[in-house]
Amino acid sequence: MWYVMQVRTGTEENIRLQCGKMLSGSALSRCFIPYYEEKKKRQGSWKTEQKILFPGYVFLDTEDICQVAIAMKSVVGLTRVLGLNGEGAIPLTEAEEEFLRQFGGEDQIVRMSEGVIEGDRVMIYSGPLKGKEALIKRIDRHKRKAYLEMVMFGEAQKVEVGLEIVMKRV
Repeated sequence: MWYVMQVRTGTEENIRLQCGKMLSGSALSRCFIPYYEEKKKRQGSWKTEQKILFPGYVFLDTEDICQVAIAMKSVVGLTRVLGLNGEGAIPLTEAEEEFLRQFGGEDQIVRMSEGVIEGDRVMIYSGPLKGKEALIKRIDRHKRKAYLEMVMFGEAQKVEVGLEIVMKRV
């Protein structure tokens, strides 16, 4: 089951490394941060960079969240495990977990998508956004990004991912 830790934005990678050192073994299968690819123009050429998909969150894959939660008390900078209350932590729903598996793949990196704009419709023909056009709320063609809104962690999340619009037809 996947659980989500809330951390201070900018400390995600540090927390992930601490969890990997302190919680290695049978209790924690994996600690990871989902990323997305975007293109940036640097010194006249386009470079692909990776950015954190959900800033301020680190994901845990574990079957024993109680043991992991006890061990995490020694992790410096951890805010909380989402849903952790007197009754225990609440894992991501199966639908949320499956969506993230499809969207980011095994390595949890959302690759660049490509598509076209025809009139006022966006049609994605390759990449993780294919078939998920309804999630797109806004496109910035100059920055090569799509801004999505989806329900994750029990609330609406605004997320940005890389999108290359190769053609616009009126």
